[in-house]
Amino acid sequence: MRRKLFFSLGSLAAILLLSGVISILEYRRMSDYVSELIAANIKSITLSQRLADITEEYNHQMLAVVVQSDISLMPDFNLSHFNAHADSLKNSFTSETSLPMVDSVTMSFNSFIRTSMKFDEVFLADSVDTGEWFFGTLQPSYNKLRHDIGILNDGIHEELRANSADFDAGFYRSIIPGVVSVGAGLILIILLFYFIMAFYVNPIYRISDGINNYRLFSRKHGYTFEGDDQLANINSGVSELIEENLELKNRIRILREGKE
Repeated sequence: MRRKLFFSLGSLAAILLLSGVISILEYRRMSDYVSELIAANIKSITLSQRLADITEEYNHQMLAVVVQSDISLMPDFNLSHFNAHADSLKNSFTSETSLPMVDSVTMSFNSFIRTSMKFDEVFLADSVDTGEWFFGTLQPSYNKLRHDIGILNDGIHEELRANSADFDAGFYRSIIPGVVSVGAGLILIILLFYFIMAFYVNPIYRISDGINNYRLFSRKHGYTFEGDDQLANINSGVSELIEENLELKNRIRILREGKE
């Protein structure tokens, strides 16, 4: 009996424990993986915004030169600083789909820088209107750069949304083993309940009823069931004891009748 109960409850506990461990491991694996992707996307957004800020500041400084007509205000663009951010941005991407967008930003930036390098020459030339050149030649190049950076940001945000959706889907996938384990546990509990009721509780009630019938009506205990466990041994012993007691009572009754 102990072995059967231990096996039943142990199987139930093992299934629940195993499914719980699987759910935790799956969730941690998915959480770590998607968290890395989301962190990379956030880093990409930060770097992309930093590139936009660098070029915007440079463009505003050149506009100040045009407005104030003072070449001494001409800024020195830190190209190595920009390239470092661009390289970090390219390395931060987790998918290959965004790399062409980075290349487009790089090409637009190179075009903008090449055009801006002619600013001194245009400013000092008497035959060229600096303002007209700035808004007619340099600004379209800068606007193209800003446009490509905007497309890149949209691509990064789309990738971030996809990774967030993957995280949600991964979360639900990770809890599936837990749901399955709960369902399996409920089924096992029902089966275990049926098993205990059919093979232990009901026989105990039948044995108890047999004892009551013997006490009240002096009836034999004729209930039998298959098995070789302790409960079957108890039932067999009760049947023998009741039968022996009935025989003993019958002999006593016969002896009493003989004396009379």
